[in-house]
Amino acid sequence: MPFLTEQWGNASSAYQFGQRVRAHLDEARAKVAALVNAEPKEIVFTSCGTESNNSAIHSALALNPGKRHVVTTAVEHSANRKYGEFLQRRGYEVSYLPVESDGSLDIHLLDQSIRPDTAMVSVMWANNETGVVFPIEEAAALCRSKGVLFHTDAVQVPGKLKLDVRATGVDFLSLSAHKLHAPKGIGALYVKRRTRYQPYVMGGHQERGRRGGTENVPYIVGFGRAAELALAHLEEENTRVRELRDRLEQTLLANIPNCTRNGAREPRLPNTSNLAFEFIEAEAALMLLDQVGICASSGSACTTGAVEPSHVLTAMGVSPMRARGSLRFSLGLYTTAVEVDHLLQHLPGIIAKLRAISPLNAAHPDNDRFDLASARRKREQARNAWAGEDGEPNAGAN
Repeated sequence: MPFLTEQWGNASSAYQFGQRVRAHLDEARAKVAALVNAEPKEIVFTSCGTESNNSAIHSALALNPGKRHVVTTAVEHSANRKYGEFLQRRGYEVSYLPVESDGSLDIHLLDQSIRPDTAMVSVMWANNETGVVFPIEEAAALCRSKGVLFHTDAVQVPGKLKLDVRATGVDFLSLSAHKLHAPKGIGALYVKRRTRYQPYVMGGHQERGRRGGTENVPYIVGFGRAAELALAHLEEENTRVRELRDRLEQTLLANIPNCTRNGAREPRLPNTSNLAFEFIEAEAALMLLDQVGICASSGSACTTGAVEPSHVLTAMGVSPMRARGSLRFSLGLYTTAVEVDHLLQHLPGIIAKLRAISPLNAAHPDNDRFDLASARRKREQARNAWAGEDGEPNAGAN
């Protein structure tokens, strides 16, 4: 609050009123750097995780004009997926790696996908819908051995798992402050020391010339404090919050028929649970949960009035029916056992109510088996596009 009232000077100005603010900006940068074990000068403040993701890929392509190929995965956040589609419309090639049925990534597919003209590999650290954690250290090492830049979208991870850019060897890493309970509208991009970088937002000399625009000091200060608190509460996320998540998940799996977990049990973020409830529509369940004060989400997207299954679950081979009936529950430091009990009290009745009126009910199991088989075939076809019988990637596999 002081930086919205008394201390509102421009941190990039030369006069003392601004330089006093500058000291707090530098302190916040050091705190965010400590969150990922980086040096303060390796942190570039952005407006959000989306800008950080776009900036990293933009830089790799701008500084390597002869390389027009990017590798990512089929389950990335829309910040990567939409930017990939944008690049494809402009003549670049983007390869979207398929995932396994549990949402994990086969590192051998990544090895096969890297080509001489690959400018960057961008793989998320942990999936935002399932919480499944990818082998980032292995992926970074593989890219380093092939001389390819590696970026990871780590937006979901801080405060939940330990982040160490030194140990993992990534070149770029994206963060978003609101995932740490800081304000919405501020993010950061880690740029490894001595890595060439082309600014995405051009303007003044702010951020050591790497991101133009007057610094959003109040939000940056909030980001710094949140980073400090996230480090302090890391153990609690991995014990108390994980135990609450597991109790929630195990109780629902045991007490609601035709309920399954989407994604691997481990390695997974300690706060995320994605469950499929067959024979319902997730959107209807979300509305009923909201009426009893419970906020959850689904990975479905609404386009032209129709609800489309989550692209993440579809890539995993989850049937359309199960994908449309999937809910994600996210816990955090402020989640209490009483709140978990509140969910466990209301959700079974909500699911039973929706199934009783659903045209997708268990009276038609053959339909679901058909959908599941179809989805699995599509996933296998995507996987097989990468390699023939000799294990080599097929030409033009995207």
